[in-house]
Amino acid sequence: MSHEVVIALFEGVQSLDVTGPLEVFCGASRAPGSHYRVRTASLGGRTVTSSSGLGLAPQADLCAVERIDTLVVPGGEGTREMDGEFVAWLAGAAPRAGRVAGVCTGAFWLAEAGLLDGRAATTHWAHCGRLAREYPRVRVRAEPIFVREGPICTSAGVSAGIDLALALVEEDLGRRVALEVARHLVVFLTRPGDQAQFSTHLAAQAAQRPAVREVQHWIAQHPGRDLRVEVLARRAGMSPRQFARVFAAQVGVSPGRYVERVRLETARRVLVEGEAPVAAVARRCGYGTAEAMRRAFVRALGCSPAQYRERFGSRR
Repeated sequence: MSHEVVIALFEGVQSLDVTGPLEVFCGASRAPGSHYRVRTASLGGRTVTSSSGLGLAPQADLCAVERIDTLVVPGGEGTREMDGEFVAWLAGAAPRAGRVAGVCTGAFWLAEAGLLDGRAATTHWAHCGRLAREYPRVRVRAEPIFVREGPICTSAGVSAGIDLALALVEEDLGRRVALEVARHLVVFLTRPGDQAQFSTHLAAQAAQRPAVREVQHWIAQHPGRDLRVEVLARRAGMSPRQFARVFAAQVGVSPGRYVERVRLETARRVLVEGEAPVAAVARRCGYGTAEAMRRAFVRALGCSPAQYRERFGSRR
């Protein structure tokens, strides 16, 4: 029996929320032993226009789809004005679907339909506050790139939908198939769900206060330096307590967590772009020892620095 994957379309949908999971599931459908049948569908089978102006012609009418094993609900500008007809369809279809995955702000559709009541969920980091305010019965988690609770999954912004789809493929068809799909799409399979959802570059853009932005840029330029809160606070002209509070409010994470991310991203880049020994990379990026960096990589990425370089290095 086929495994029916349906990706819902609506006016103002974010096209990458659609095409990312679509490519993952379609890629997996070509693997030996796969039973995926992947379709896009909209209400009435109508062509929709994405938030970027791209026309998307569905393959089916949502109301005519008889069985759904995996339902993917993307996000996009269309979530700002809830379509009552789509919400009603979703509320009726979700209970008979094997699992439901909300991508990015698709979590708002799920919340409006009551599917997230009492559940943990995430969404694009810039919209987590709004999700919590508008749907207080949802336990919003701003940090993870995806969250799964029972048959309901939610993911963070845009590209995190690929991570979620890969996790579902691995669950259905095994790690080998998921790894092959990830390799074909040139993405990393083992990005765990609890990995932070936004990069340091996005975080830098999120900071509005000049003092915080300056400290962020300084951290990025000097990951190997002493980056304790006390040191960073002096650069910002604040007390450590005030700096920690202002930084967290501006960026969304503590200074310590932000430093961890900068060091990890810097180490990843240095590993794939050069041939310096792992121990030298560890010192340059502020880890001190190769073992400390190895623990950080395994915790965040599920692999060692050497394994990461072997997979993504320029000479592979």
